[in-house]
Amino acid sequence: MAEHARAAMRAKGVFPAASCTSEPMNLRQMEVFNAIMKVGSVTEAARLLNVTQPAISAVLRHCETTLKFKLFDRVRGRLVPTPEAEEIYPYISSVFERIEAIDHMTRDLSGAKRGVLSVAATFAIANGPLANAAAQLVRLHPDIRITINSLPTAQVVSRVARREANFGIGFGPILDSSVESQSLAASEVACIMPKDHRLAGEAAISPNMLRHENIITYAPYSLIGALVETAFKAEGVDIRRTVQINYSSTAYSLVEQGVGLALVEPFLLRSQPSPLLVARRLVPAIPIETHLIQSIGSSQSASGNLLLRLLTDEILAIF
Repeated sequence: MAEHARAAMRAKGVFPAASCTSEPMNLRQMEVFNAIMKVGSVTEAARLLNVTQPAISAVLRHCETTLKFKLFDRVRGRLVPTPEAEEIYPYISSVFERIEAIDHMTRDLSGAKRGVLSVAATFAIANGPLANAAAQLVRLHPDIRITINSLPTAQVVSRVARREANFGIGFGPILDSSVESQSLAASEVACIMPKDHRLAGEAAISPNMLRHENIITYAPYSLIGALVETAFKAEGVDIRRTVQINYSSTAYSLVEQGVGLALVEPFLLRSQPSPLLVARRLVPAIPIETHLIQSIGSSQSASGNLLLRLLTDEILAIF
């Protein structure tokens, strides 16, 4: 790191080129110089760096000798920076600001925290179990900052592939070769209905029981819509698809208004409970897989892994 810093400073004309008779500052000399500039005296710099005053003085003398110019003038017992010191100080100060930032980040990562954790997820997951998991993570680590982007699955994959998100969450399988994916947790499509519906007292709902019901669900060419279509065809039941939706939140709103029953993932009903609606299992079950989507060869931070564990627990607690 010190060599990179010196190279950058040479490029800016801070240090003489290698062909000059003076030698560049080493990292220890920069540290002492930075401390003296910050606190204004050798005594306070020694206290700041937890070393003796003679040690600071020795490093400063050697530094001025190797540089071939003075860094400080002694005026009435105080150190006054020379014009040369004032010129190089912003560059050296920036080096230690970066070192301090790295130190903060490594300590945050070891404590399962990070400045910003960016996640891209499909709408139902982002506004359902992911929102709940993120809330738990923030309660555990108030210093964390999380960015959640609700997007269609194709855009989730694109964000992750371009490394614009730490990871993505979507319904699988994910067949795009630009990313890696793995199953995170399994859930099921549910039947969402009004609490006072005639089927609300049933523990599970079969396709045959929905034969004459108006159904709100996804398009048959979509992932979940295709699963629903296949399950009903296997039972010899045609779906009375009254409204075709893209987002489950639309289905919930339509059910509340008495338009029909919804066959969607039940995530939002847990994160945003409705006093008017209930979710019932379907038999046979229509499984849906929630997948973790990562850029190829990437790994997650401690905070990312903790968020994934909390998210998995949220998904598994749906039913």
